[in-house]
Amino acid sequence: MSRFFITGDTHGEIDAKKLNNKNFCEHSELTKDDYVIIAGDFGCCWYGDKNIEITNPGYEVPPRHRTRVGKDYYMLDWYQSKNFTTLFIDGNHENHKLLNTYPVEEWNGGLVHRIRPTVLHLMRGQVYTIDGKKFFTMGGAKSSDIERRTPDASWWEEELPSEKEIQTAIDNLGKHNWKVDYVITHCCGNSMLNKFDTRHYKTDVLTDFLEEIEQKLDYKMWYFGHHHIDEQLDDKHKALYRDIVEIIDE
Repeated sequence: MSRFFITGDTHGEIDAKKLNNKNFCEHSELTKDDYVIIAGDFGCCWYGDKNIEITNPGYEVPPRHRTRVGKDYYMLDWYQSKNFTTLFIDGNHENHKLLNTYPVEEWNGGLVHRIRPTVLHLMRGQVYTIDGKKFFTMGGAKSSDIERRTPDASWWEEELPSEKEIQTAIDNLGKHNWKVDYVITHCCGNSMLNKFDTRHYKTDVLTDFLEEIEQKLDYKMWYFGHHHIDEQLDDKHKALYRDIVEIIDE
């Protein structure tokens, strides 16, 4: 039976050390049939791979990134070398234009971008059934520091979901009778924002939508990142940053 672990933002190489062999002791016990899920701000599809023009045709590297193309390569290979399979949703600190150039394929009932053989982007509004567990995923979030970032170089308008992506989520949840085991998002619904102090305190179209589905969705636990805290907010919502939590069904 597969094991599942969930953690918060990794931001490329900045916060990935929590998953190195020393800090993530369970690593030695795992196989590629086990999964580590990163709840947004993965950050390793930012500058582009060494072969970006071949593997992602049609993507134009922003001038600001051209001298750093290939920087992602080390971290993506680092994840690929791990015993486990890495799954991630997107956050707001992602190069969404680059991420969306990867080919889409179906995997365990939902759509993914396969970045490496065992590094997969779980796309927005999808439901996956993995070893008997159902996961609903909805990436994206609104940045609080837009004024300090550069469009299409350090900020992308696709950070918030489109109407089509929101409708995809509604349709897929409907197909599963609005019942899943686990919800993985980057930001959270409006009501959760009132439970802790955060720099991301403003509501938006995505927090509104997550609050809306909260009223209909039957689930066991909701995990999210974005706020850089580790806190169990109530019996069904956990904010993650540095902690790595194993899902253990009782």
